[in-house]
Amino acid sequence: MNNNILNIIRFILLVLLQVILFNNINMFGFANPYPYVLFILLFPVNGNKSALLISSFFIGLTIDMFSNSHGIHAMACTVLAFVRPNLFRFSFGISYEYQTVKIADKITSERVSYVLLALFIHHFVLFFFEYFSLTLFFEIIYSTLISTVLSFIICLLIIYLIKPNKR
Repeated sequence: MNNNILNIIRFILLVLLQVILFNNINMFGFANPYPYVLFILLFPVNGNKSALLISSFFIGLTIDMFSNSHGIHAMACTVLAFVRPNLFRFSFGISYEYQTVKIADKITSERVSYVLLALFIHHFVLFFFEYFSLTLFFEIIYSTLISTVLSFIICLLIIYLIKPNKR
């Protein structure tokens, strides 16, 4: 299937899942899973960087419109899309330079570190601007860590449920 069509389908499905299902999950009063970030994480490595930044902004803006969150998702998604090449370089090293990275393969330490770091950065930016106070720094870190772990578990489940079987 064409990468553009696949990305559009992924965009729509992840937004629908987030809005209908995951926005209604609120564990411990503050921990929400945000698996829509998978759109940014699974965007093709050799894809257009401008298209990634623009579509990341729009997926965040779409979530903001449904969540009434005043642009913090759009900002967090754009920041994540901007630092994504550095996360690839950090997590995968030389494999990234040759663009042989596939996120939906078997679980390895590189993939786990990439997804965890990406989720942590997204969630930290999101909660930092949601709370918008340095006096609440420990609440920001706590919310970030709990939501990152919850989102990580759900993201891994989604990745390996949609992963094509190799025969």
